[in-house]
Amino acid sequence: MQLKSTVPKFYEMNLDQRLKFVKNFAKLNSSDVKTLKNLGGLSFSTANSMVENAIGAISFPLGIATNFLINGKDYLVPMAIEEPSVIAAASKAAKIAREKGGFVASADKSLMIGQIQVIGLIEPFSAGQKILNAKARILKAANEKSRTLAKAGAGAKDISFRVLGTELGNMLIVELIIDVKDAMGANIVNTMCEAVAPLVEEITGGRVLLRILSNYATKRLARARVSFSKEELGKDVVDGILLAHAFASSDQYRCTTHNKGTTNGIIAVANATGQDTRAIEAGAHSYASRNGRYMSLTEWSKNKDGDLVGSIELPLAVGIVGGIASVHPLAKVCLKILRVKSARELASVMASVGLAQNLAALRALVSEGIQKGHMRLHARNIAMIAGANGKLIEVVAKKIAGEHNVTVQRAKEVLKKLKQ
Repeated sequence: MQLKSTVPKFYEMNLDQRLKFVKNFAKLNSSDVKTLKNLGGLSFSTANSMVENAIGAISFPLGIATNFLINGKDYLVPMAIEEPSVIAAASKAAKIAREKGGFVASADKSLMIGQIQVIGLIEPFSAGQKILNAKARILKAANEKSRTLAKAGAGAKDISFRVLGTELGNMLIVELIIDVKDAMGANIVNTMCEAVAPLVEEITGGRVLLRILSNYATKRLARARVSFSKEELGKDVVDGILLAHAFASSDQYRCTTHNKGTTNGIIAVANATGQDTRAIEAGAHSYASRNGRYMSLTEWSKNKDGDLVGSIELPLAVGIVGGIASVHPLAKVCLKILRVKSARELASVMASVGLAQNLAALRALVSEGIQKGHMRLHARNIAMIAGANGKLIEVVAKKIAGEHNVTVQRAKEVLKKLKQ
């Protein structure tokens, strides 16, 4: 019988029960489960091989978002994040989405852009034309740096140029378009750019300065689309979400927080699967500004039946081979739990989670408010700090009461319950 990612009361299971369910769903072995139980999964020797001057490792809590149905396939989604309510909110949104068939998602081919900066040119546009005329030579030199990609039908595929007018004069930017398959691709892109730099100098007569990938991966977009039933959300909530989205679309201050809520989900999955979160964030926010002002990464509208329809599009340069994804033992287990077969499938999952996270945040904001969902989890953290110290509990209870507009007695009751 096929297991589904919709799991009744997953949050009520103890650790062994949760791990047993995940083990069965993803067909994990005992070594995988041991890695999960290790609460970090990273040995010092591995950490020391990854960074300089290693002294240990810092772990984020790792949880499972349930209920995700994407392109007809069920997923358990590992999410590593320190912020409370994110995983629960994503799971709730995914559960509501199942009523209308879940998420439909796709991702472009894994095409990355490598940039080569050429300076000292009298006629940069003419030099750019020479680059295009020598396209075959340049691509051949680039692909000699990765026979594996070339044999797989990937590798350097195209070349283009742009002439930039800057405060320090005109410069030629030569851009390699490279299919990196299931890798994030930073290393091979940089290697290819450096490899062809001498040839670019020979062809143009200029001097090459920078040779590096761009994290603005506009040829590597991921998209997701979803519908939410108006009966499940409520007509007032649907209308409220549309008004909230209009607010975000018109005000950069609100839109920044709006997009932060979306990337809460995306980056949590990225953390769990060993992705370059800084590259993802930079690319996402750059894409949000592509039309000259900062805009929402998501779009929300109402269809003819009154259901809420959402979509997302953003660059997602992610990989399932190479980099941390192939080194960190816990990242490898998380990818195994996800059961993704390609970088494009991983990007599709991440886009779907981002869309779910945005819906969950908007739904909370236009109904009970964002703090109600945070309060219990926030209070639990404080209760752990307070311990058995009665005086400290009194201080903490007053703080909670002030922040969350509840009575001190109610705050004490919550703390007492959470300590048990």
